[in-house]
Amino acid sequence: MSIKVVKRILLTVFLFVKIGELAAQSTKPNVIVIYSDDQGYSDLNCYGAKDLYTPHIDKLASGGVRFTEFYAAAPVCSPSRAALLTGLVPQRAGLPGNASSTKGVAGMPTEQYTMAELFKAGGYKTAHIGKWHIGYTPETMPNGQGFDHSFGFMGGCIDNYSHFFYWDGPNRHDLWRNGVEIHEPGKYFQDLMVDEAANFMQNNRKDPFFLYFALNTPHYPLQGDTKWLEYYKKLPSPRREYAAFVSAMDERVGALLAKLNELGLTENTIVIFQSDHGYSEEVRTFGGGGTAIGKRGSKFSLFEGGIRVPAIISWPGRLPMGVTRNQFAVNIDWYPTLAGYCGLALPDKKLDGRDLRKLIASETAKSPHELFVWQSGGTKEAPQWAVRKGDWKLLHAPMQSNPAELDANGLMLVNLQSDPGEKINLAAKFPNKIKELKAAYQEWSIKVAEQ
Repeated sequence: MSIKVVKRILLTVFLFVKIGELAAQSTKPNVIVIYSDDQGYSDLNCYGAKDLYTPHIDKLASGGVRFTEFYAAAPVCSPSRAALLTGLVPQRAGLPGNASSTKGVAGMPTEQYTMAELFKAGGYKTAHIGKWHIGYTPETMPNGQGFDHSFGFMGGCIDNYSHFFYWDGPNRHDLWRNGVEIHEPGKYFQDLMVDEAANFMQNNRKDPFFLYFALNTPHYPLQGDTKWLEYYKKLPSPRREYAAFVSAMDERVGALLAKLNELGLTENTIVIFQSDHGYSEEVRTFGGGGTAIGKRGSKFSLFEGGIRVPAIISWPGRLPMGVTRNQFAVNIDWYPTLAGYCGLALPDKKLDGRDLRKLIASETAKSPHELFVWQSGGTKEAPQWAVRKGDWKLLHAPMQSNPAELDANGLMLVNLQSDPGEKINLAAKFPNKIKELKAAYQEWSIKVAEQ
């Protein structure tokens, strides 16, 4: 064979490789959003836990970007999920409190344009797998909110083996596939989730897909595998039960990512991991078990332990690896951020979420939020709300507080830089800051009401 022929063959091979590379680069990335349930801020090794074994999620962090000041838009399940899926604060999303776990009761309004609808309009196959808790009518269940495929439960929690609602009445089975009730008695729900996700990814490996993998771990009932209960047998209760469920979760996340890798999709898939809010101290979770090291409060509260959450994003070869970002960000930001990465057209409406791509790319980029407001729970006369601007945070009627530490108006002003544990009320020392942040809340309230 002549040198000329060899060169021609090599040139042809080179061109084919380049064309393949360009085609791969133009392919829209898959997206998996893994949403854990009632997980404390520090309940991963990579977030400071010394007594937990979470190698798979830690590996996700070491191969991506880990946030240290990432927040949920609400300290309870349904509004946090509604905010994630709409890019709106819960009040604008139409679900400021928990949705009902009773069949036939609607949830988030159907006029909201969900993340699933955003991806579907962009040519993606979409799937919800796991917990829903955003509505229990055909219109407000996943298939009515933009998901091509749905598998899981519609209420707030289930027993992981019988798949019956965990509390408040007997005989309320809650397991569905595309709106049809199914029965899988005795099968561990997290394993069912992984199998369903594996089938979805296998069937759609040639198309871009969006997978909302909504775990119900480590939400009560704390039902970790026997091997994990044995592994943590020296830990005191309820940390033992909680830790076993966290490691059970980590193991299933590992299985999900292993399937992604087996299909050869890892390099072209954006994976996000985040908790929906802080850990629970309810009686159904033995009064605790989770941690938010150095942070005050837990689920239901607007103290940091209730709203600051672990959050990670990974996209091998396209995003920084093994870095942290300390800027302020919120779960509503994933909506415009993912739209940006995937080249999707945002809806012609105001979003509360902000694009995080510059922040993810650079540790020196500013947070896109100069100020942020939460409102959740409390009473009509004394609603629980909080405003954060920079290091300053003003709370009104915060749950899990001592009335004696609040001022006469139920306010508590803290500086998170000097007092990350939110122990010292600075309201008396900084009346002008109180005035500024209170005015910001009042302005926000008017704008939300005008939506």
